[in-house]
Amino acid sequence: MSNLFPNAAVEAFGRAYPAQIARLTHSLVGHPLFTLEAIGELAAHMDPADLEHNAALDLPMGIANADIPSNALSVQETIHTIERNGSWVLLKKIQQLPAYREILDRALGELADPIVLRTGMALRPDAYLFISSPEAITPLHFDPDYNILAQLRGSKTMTLFPTDDPEMVPQQFQERYFGGGSRNLHWEERFGGRGRPFDLHPGDAIYVPILAPHHVKVHGDYSVSLSLTWRSVWSHHHADACRFNRRLRGLGLDPARPRLYPRDNRLKSVAERALLRADRALGRTP
Repeated sequence: MSNLFPNAAVEAFGRAYPAQIARLTHSLVGHPLFTLEAIGELAAHMDPADLEHNAALDLPMGIANADIPSNALSVQETIHTIERNGSWVLLKKIQQLPAYREILDRALGELADPIVLRTGMALRPDAYLFISSPEAITPLHFDPDYNILAQLRGSKTMTLFPTDDPEMVPQQFQERYFGGGSRNLHWEERFGGRGRPFDLHPGDAIYVPILAPHHVKVHGDYSVSLSLTWRSVWSHHHADACRFNRRLRGLGLDPARPRLYPRDNRLKSVAERALLRADRALGRTP
């Protein structure tokens, strides 16, 4: 059985992980699990809570999640008419089905050495499928996971921005996000020059560092992409530190921004977890 990532891709990932972008290649193009028919069958067997779909044309780059319009179609209708309906579909945690779990496990197994060396065991691994109409837009946002996006069909441009830009990702935005808020970021035209665009075609993949802001524009054919994600002890400490800072801000304090890798946020994480246990014991909602 051939590898999902060739040796050169594994080596490029190892040099970049965890903080740098890496262009990779993969061998999943043409795999029968990623045809529209197979994806429709997958969606039919998934929990509806793990399916999202919406209109995706001519969206403002900084639109809030709540303002993204519906496409007035079912998920199945959206998948099977994706070439012409101007929409975007997300299937979350597709490893619920064993065949997709096998792909996720194989992929992370091939990349395990640099992951374990730098950030420890991969925690909470997940796989997602994105199906997008021609010219679909994914607005500016960031993700709380390490992410490899593999392009399976069609092409798109992903534009990535630095993780440490306090104008694009203000500290209080991260605090709200890790407290349950939206991940879609505010956009200003002056941010445009700070990004690096990457064109992705079938067989291409890109490693997206955790917390890196990005937006996506599909080209002239519909797109199918697979996203492989995981977390780490460091990422959990960072999320806890954001939640702890939100508590401090509620007390009128101005806490320091959580530290980026390789520096850790362990002390704030321990404090947040202790306070969360106390909240739960007292029946309080933080």
